[in-house]
Amino acid sequence: MKNLKKLTAITAAAVMAVSMAGCSSGGSRNSSAAGDSPQTSASSGGAHLNFACYNYSNSMDPITNVNSSWCFIRYGVGECLFRFDENVEVEGALCDSYETEDYITWVLHIRDGVQFSNGNEVTASVVKDSLERVYEAEASATGNSTPSQYVTFSSIEADDEAGTVTLVCSGQTVNLPGILAYPWYGIVDTSVIDSEVIGTGPYRVTAISENSTVDLAKNEYYWDGEVPYDTITIYLTEDSSTKAMALKSGDVDLAENITTASDLEELKGNPEYYVSTTAGVRLGNSYFNYNGVLANDALRQAIQYAIDDETMCSVTVGGMYTAGSSVLPSSLPYGYEQLTDPYAYDLDKATAVLDEAGIVDTDGDGYRELDGENINLNYIAYSSRNLDEFAQAVAITLESIGIGCSVTVQDYDTALANQSAGRFDLITSNAIVVPTGDPTGFLGNFYSGNSGTYGYYANDEYDALYEQLLTATDEDQRLELIIEMQQILIDDAATLVHGYYNSTFASRADAVSGADITPIDYYWITTDIHPAR
Repeated sequence: MKNLKKLTAITAAAVMAVSMAGCSSGGSRNSSAAGDSPQTSASSGGAHLNFACYNYSNSMDPITNVNSSWCFIRYGVGECLFRFDENVEVEGALCDSYETEDYITWVLHIRDGVQFSNGNEVTASVVKDSLERVYEAEASATGNSTPSQYVTFSSIEADDEAGTVTLVCSGQTVNLPGILAYPWYGIVDTSVIDSEVIGTGPYRVTAISENSTVDLAKNEYYWDGEVPYDTITIYLTEDSSTKAMALKSGDVDLAENITTASDLEELKGNPEYYVSTTAGVRLGNSYFNYNGVLANDALRQAIQYAIDDETMCSVTVGGMYTAGSSVLPSSLPYGYEQLTDPYAYDLDKATAVLDEAGIVDTDGDGYRELDGENINLNYIAYSSRNLDEFAQAVAITLESIGIGCSVTVQDYDTALANQSAGRFDLITSNAIVVPTGDPTGFLGNFYSGNSGTYGYYANDEYDALYEQLLTATDEDQRLELIIEMQQILIDDAATLVHGYYNSTFASRADAVSGADITPIDYYWITTDIHPAR
């Protein structure tokens, strides 16, 4: 077997819960309170961490939905075959080497001696079963994760004696290690999955209180070095200012994504706290549903003209985003400077486009009509990363030009279910655009074969370019395709781009060391985070 070949992500040149579905507690609840010493757990006498984060999902099972898979990895409970380093380069995790000659057949060697947190061995057969499980859940609609969006396999075979898994892709797949680093492909112990979700990460779940806390304990079997904390309590906290107050009071030691600008500036200016920020590889946008009134080109174009993203990013959300027009951030090396935006902010132009298209208010009630019906857009938002603020600002602007718009703020699992079912006109999103180390997977959201979950956008020219991108190996050709695809999305007014978000971690400097957030923020609770010394 060859040494592990590292595929450098194209983005390296750039800036570069929970209630588990079918999961038992697996142990007694940690009784330490939020105010306990960050260094010591009241119940165990060992090192303890209190961590506050938004509740992104009520599951940690990778098959449940995209955010449940992220929680599995983010909380340090699970791992994938590969992972990304701080430079967005893919490296081995549970897989320590691989071979491929044609980018179709890949032979992966599973790292020797790795155990799940319950002590069970990670074998090639278990890896095979875990990968097949997420695809079977997608095919049977028993889960909402969609791993086939990134790759499908003609076959998956395990050889326990050799310790290898052979994956035969349905087509040439250049970036398979990067794809397998995505949380959908997190490896679970399939022998106990009907009762609990067990992974190989540095921590294991001991208790959960739905929408409140997740308690973790050290994985005594962890394969990759010392585990710094004996116990961790995750406080699921919806409100950004509440997270900031908990940090300042000492109730928590670490918090993710404090999005209230005044709170964040206060923490940055105080040496008692350490704030880690990554450059923007996240897109803040709202998807249009093409199965409703927003299939009308003029209506979408008018919305694009009407929204002042510069003001929304700099004022409405206090500079938490950088405004832009493309689905790929300007900080990444994908030709942003070569793109043109035909829909620069112009409120008068927005009203003129509507009038010229006959989308007018015929009965004087203040609302324009399309096909004889008042327009009243169903806008779904969730409160993470300022998305609800964007939605409210958009709605106010649209109302001012006669477009009715009702915003509903939902928890993320509910919003995701409504998005999957197509029950929206607009829906907010904040996503990493290089989820597998390059933007191919994200650009696949607009491919007609995948776009149902994202609003049913379809463009034959875009589809043809995307299919070329899937098999292209020459980097110059890939870049040309990516630039052309971005321009098509801009010209089609395919989605409402707000801007590019910077992720943050904030910690108490006297309690925690190593709390740096990574550009691809799949990894929150890691062994790099440890008590301050």
